[in-house]
Amino acid sequence: MQVSTTILPVLIGIGALTPEQVVAVARLDAPIEIDAAARAAVIASRETVEQLASDSEPHYGISTGFGALATTFIAEDRRRQLQRSLVRSHAAGSGAEVERETVRALMALRLSTLLTGRTGIRLETAEAYAGMLNAGITPIVREYGSLGCSGDLAPLAHCALALMGEGTARDRDGVLMPAAEALAAAGLSPVVLAEKEGLALINGTDGMLGQLVLALDDLERLLSTADLSAAMSVEALLGTDAVFAADLAALRPQSGQQVSAANLRQLLAGSPIVQSHKGPECTRVQDAYSLRCAPQVHGAARDTAGYAAMVAGRELASAVDNPVVTLDGRVESNGNFHGAPVAYVLDFLAIVIADVASMSERRTDRMLDPSRSQGLPAFLAHEVGVDSGLMIAQYTSAGIVSELKRLAAPASVDSIPSSAMQEDHVSMGWAAARKLRNAIDGLTRVLAIEILTASRALDLRSPLLPGRATGAVVAEVRRDVAGPGPDRYLSPEIESVVEAVASGRLLAAARTVIGELA
Repeated sequence: MQVSTTILPVLIGIGALTPEQVVAVARLDAPIEIDAAARAAVIASRETVEQLASDSEPHYGISTGFGALATTFIAEDRRRQLQRSLVRSHAAGSGAEVERETVRALMALRLSTLLTGRTGIRLETAEAYAGMLNAGITPIVREYGSLGCSGDLAPLAHCALALMGEGTARDRDGVLMPAAEALAAAGLSPVVLAEKEGLALINGTDGMLGQLVLALDDLERLLSTADLSAAMSVEALLGTDAVFAADLAALRPQSGQQVSAANLRQLLAGSPIVQSHKGPECTRVQDAYSLRCAPQVHGAARDTAGYAAMVAGRELASAVDNPVVTLDGRVESNGNFHGAPVAYVLDFLAIVIADVASMSERRTDRMLDPSRSQGLPAFLAHEVGVDSGLMIAQYTSAGIVSELKRLAAPASVDSIPSSAMQEDHVSMGWAAARKLRNAIDGLTRVLAIEILTASRALDLRSPLLPGRATGAVVAEVRRDVAGPGPDRYLSPEIESVVEAVASGRLLAAARTVIGELA
């Protein structure tokens, strides 16, 4: 029976997008539909803006300049130029292109805010923004430019610039072209922005929030993979599963620890290797901390991710703009664009990623050291002295862990004033998000090297066999990477396992045998 791979559309309305919906738009190109109630709310709030636009009194963002120029009145015949100038001047990013999925995530989140009816944007402008996403048009956003307050101004401005038919973008096939050509090829027309729309398009925390949502999606897989790699190392090092017992974990009721300990029990249940040294002849009293304390560290990382998910959920439910159109029709300035809540948890996640990776690398090193590996050959080499085995794979892991420790230094403790001291404190949330993305990649690679190492160590324990789940993972690794033998070109083998970790293929192999892991 053929399984349908159709991606269901994401309906965006007045309420919050779910993290799953953001991921679907960002990573799966899910089409977007606009809810009828959101259309009505957008039309209603636009009427409020247009009434204020005709008022002789100045109203921030509607008939005034921005930032340090907030008190400068702008005549009606100059306001469209004001919107264009705002977007053009704020599209000031520099550096490498930001990833397609990140741009799509921030655009989906900005559209969600536009459709709350709290920004005063015109319905046709919101529809055009949705049209860009549905056409697969990705504006070119640059690495540097956002201070995380007022939100992610520069990244969002690059997206608004493409909406105006200016700047550059990539089409669905990844071809780089002028944004006007990308719009025309998709049957879309450039938007001429009206009062308030420039601000509405660029004033939000969508870039840092989008990257937080994507990071949490990755971490859900990676923290379960960390439990899996730890279980494989426990077997390879002839460790014990007794320390993961439910009653021992319950003595310290940290919720994440309970989950990780349960995963390790499930992964090691019935393992012939673990059973082989449970008798009275085994004189080992305790395993090293990197084995014994895995649930405590992995569990704390889970709890941190849980807190970050709570913050993300609140931010997803937010309507961040300045000024905003309130439910009773007022247009008010506010400070909700400050990215501190998101920036803090982005930094927090980078800290726990560094620690989970550090523990993984220590297990890898232990398997390669004949004085601590319980009888395995030095560096798991085929012919010790002639072959180096996986010696340098550990170097790679150690180098990544060192980098992860540097990435764990928080960005959110820094602040550099801007806009002539009007914006005198900023969150640096975008910078926190960018380094977290690098940290996610580093953790993926460190766990892959541990699994590569443990797979070889488990093969070398033959005729003893690993458990059903860990054995299935070794078999999956062996689809692309040969077993023990003379030294080979190692980099492609590492990259193969990195892909298997990143795609979730190794977790799926374990789950096929024993069911879901938490």
